[in-house]
Amino acid sequence: MPPAATTNLGYTPPDGGWGWAVVFGAFISIGFSYAFPKSLTIYFKEIQEYFSVSYSAIAWVSSVMLASMYAGGPVSSILVNRYGSRPVVLVGGIMVSAAMVLASFGTTIMHLYLCVGVVGGFGLAFNLQPALTIIGTYFQVKRPLANGLAMTGSPVVLFTLAPLNQFLFDSFGWRGSFLILGSIVLNCCIAGALMRPVNKHVQPKPKTEAPLCNGADTEGDVVGPVHKFIDVSLFKHRGFLIYLTGNVVMFFGFFAPVVFLAPYAKHQGIDEYSAAFLLSIFALVDMLIRPATGFIGNTKWIRPRIQYFFSFAVSYNGICHLLCPLAPGYVGLVVYAIFFGLGFGMVSALLFEVLMDLVGAHRFSTAVGLVTIIECGPVLLGPPISGALVDIFGDYKYMYYTCGVLMLVPGIFFFVMHYYNYKKLGEEQRQTLKKAVSLLHHPSTIIKMQL
Repeated sequence: MPPAATTNLGYTPPDGGWGWAVVFGAFISIGFSYAFPKSLTIYFKEIQEYFSVSYSAIAWVSSVMLASMYAGGPVSSILVNRYGSRPVVLVGGIMVSAAMVLASFGTTIMHLYLCVGVVGGFGLAFNLQPALTIIGTYFQVKRPLANGLAMTGSPVVLFTLAPLNQFLFDSFGWRGSFLILGSIVLNCCIAGALMRPVNKHVQPKPKTEAPLCNGADTEGDVVGPVHKFIDVSLFKHRGFLIYLTGNVVMFFGFFAPVVFLAPYAKHQGIDEYSAAFLLSIFALVDMLIRPATGFIGNTKWIRPRIQYFFSFAVSYNGICHLLCPLAPGYVGLVVYAIFFGLGFGMVSALLFEVLMDLVGAHRFSTAVGLVTIIECGPVLLGPPISGALVDIFGDYKYMYYTCGVLMLVPGIFFFVMHYYNYKKLGEEQRQTLKKAVSLLHHPSTIIKMQL
């Protein structure tokens, strides 16, 4: 059975200590990175009416913000490798804060695209990337659990921001709310302050240790130093290519169901607070399932085959979206929000852990930078395309059907390809072991050992 990928960083991560403070900082940083664009959907209906724009046009606000966050991944990787996680997160928090303050003075929808979308999105990239990377430097044995706990920040922040945004809007309007949100997001700077660099001068690893990663580069390319930005050998890495191919399709349908959940409820005549409460229900379930997923993923039964767990989670999401239009009334939407929260939380908790499992923590910073820049296309286009379906048909069910297919197909793809990947890994490990035994019994080796 192939082992989980190891860090191969030249030192033993502490798997605790100050690492838990770093997880808390990552919890806040990741929380704002993923929850902030979703929480702003509370204002969409009112901003849409204020600027007299379509569903598709207003969806671009969150879409551009998410896409900018993904597109900023490589830039964030370079800065993290050069300066470390702490200063990058501090700058990111200031950028998002400034973006929201500037957006509060917006006079056109284009102004929101630039401020909230581009500036705010790049600020979130400077929060997300360092938080994901630093966990891999502090944890190895407990890494799935640490990642699961850190990724729980997204639903916790969303659970808090969804009703808070509705209250702020009722009290101060969307402009005043954006000003207040600009101050709230400065908490990311506190998160950055907790991200102290790991002490790498303890318990050095023996140099003879060289285990394979899940989906190891079968070409045998020599990996460059961790600060190298573009590691082209990743495009020969079987596991990385499987991950990338499935994710590109998946992200066309990943965020749109969340972005349109509250507007969908309002479209059915449900009041604003009840619609906002759906996001809170979704976030509460998401919040509970992420650490549970991390705990399950860390068990000895799941971790060696964690890619199958991820495949199941992606497929489960697709089935939820396909069934959503059949949910009757508000009670049906509550049930959908619960089941969707379970699926979304599982995928989110595993999303970056399975990438670390495939390429190893030592190549993760480069890998995630390449993945996010490629994924920014579907992240950017997914919600507007879904919004266009609503504009064309005047109904949300076709949008949910489309998103269901876009999640179910890559889920099945992951199952099939990871079965192939695990099979090939087993063969490669047996060949490596056979060569090692053969070399050990070679006459020249025996003579050297005797000398």
